[in-house]
Amino acid sequence: MKKVIVIPARLESKRFPRKVLIDLNGKTLIERVYNNSLEADVSDVFIATDSKEIKAECLNFTKNIIMTSKNHISGTDRIAEAINNIDCDIVINIQADEPFINKITINNLFKCFDDEKVLMASVMEQIVNKSKLNDPNYVKVRVDKSNNAIFFSRFPELREKSKWLFKNRNYKSDFFIHQGIYGFKKDFLLKFSKMKPTYFEKTERLEQLRALENGFKIRMIKSKFQSIGIDTVDDFKEALKFLKNENK
Repeated sequence: MKKVIVIPARLESKRFPRKVLIDLNGKTLIERVYNNSLEADVSDVFIATDSKEIKAECLNFTKNIIMTSKNHISGTDRIAEAINNIDCDIVINIQADEPFINKITINNLFKCFDDEKVLMASVMEQIVNKSKLNDPNYVKVRVDKSNNAIFFSRFPELREKSKWLFKNRNYKSDFFIHQGIYGFKKDFLLKFSKMKPTYFEKTERLEQLRALENGFKIRMIKSKFQSIGIDTVDDFKEALKFLKNENK
């Protein structure tokens, strides 16, 4: 079974423009994501982008760069174009703002696909700080007894006034933070990318809801490693502190 990782990267992030090229303690954010990806048990790692500037920067450390259309509405749609002509069975999408995704987490995500019924999978971590439950920069997920996702949301109360996350009496065991990493069987990824964006996907701005709204399951695995997804300047500052403590 041939396994690849694709990192979708763009410059036009609304909350933190140009973040993938920001210097994170001597290396750009995108380079750190790429290097971490190489540590996993993977056949190859690619970067998919629509930016010539990102390509020029990435050529300093890899030639595995695939230029894609500027018209994609999500990173998943971008990697679907990128892997169309790549010989592979399983594709993992690691978002370009996740510099600390651990190789153990990546390898465990690949193992999900030993179960032939799994078409799509992703990663979650325990909520250890209740403030994250109310922070829209942290995507929350709730799962069923088989660890399949029930729903994802940025808010403790959905924009449609649902009480799905409002009842958070036991948030440490019932709710998790979603990490920015997805796994797909290649055939399903190509199918997924042709589905029209769905209502809750557009409402929540979360592409994974497209799969759930079309009746497909997303298997979730728990990671013991906390990730720092860099969505804001405050996240960037937290990442610098993390690296400083790690190098002590």
